[in-house]
Amino acid sequence: METANTAKLWELIKGIKFGMFTAHHGNGHLHSRPMTTLNRDEQGGVLWFFMSKSGDPVMEIESVPEVNISYSNASKEEYVSVSGMARLVNDPAKKEELWNPLYKAWFKGGVNDPDLGLVAVTINHAEYWDVKTNTATKIFEMAKAAMTGVEPKLAEHGQVRMR
Repeated sequence: METANTAKLWELIKGIKFGMFTAHHGNGHLHSRPMTTLNRDEQGGVLWFFMSKSGDPVMEIESVPEVNISYSNASKEEYVSVSGMARLVNDPAKKEELWNPLYKAWFKGGVNDPDLGLVAVTINHAEYWDVKTNTATKIFEMAKAAMTGVEPKLAEHGQVRMR
């Protein structure tokens, strides 16, 4: 695990509030849905989410815990893909720490709502792309690549293995 890549990964995730949480549906298909990432910082290689205990996502991760969360900030051309193992966690203190009153829109009983499930995704592997070149530079690099046959480097690309 490279510390610089890990720091970059968390910088990108922190800037993208919503991720597409993909789990294995009971029919064998992959199913994605937008979820709010609750992390405000790294928190030991774990991403946190609130989910309905009675909803499909919790049932899916209890059956097959391998998940993927993908993040995209198209306006900044920042992209992240995270693979990990998800599990339902019973930790009232962690729920309290991550709670925001806006979540009452989904969980009417607040942080003590019996349907409020806390899901931890322990990251196994992550990959990111961060495009920092302007359009003119991208066009130039692609034209140069077309003439030389050398693949253009248009983005900072990194991988992180956590487990």
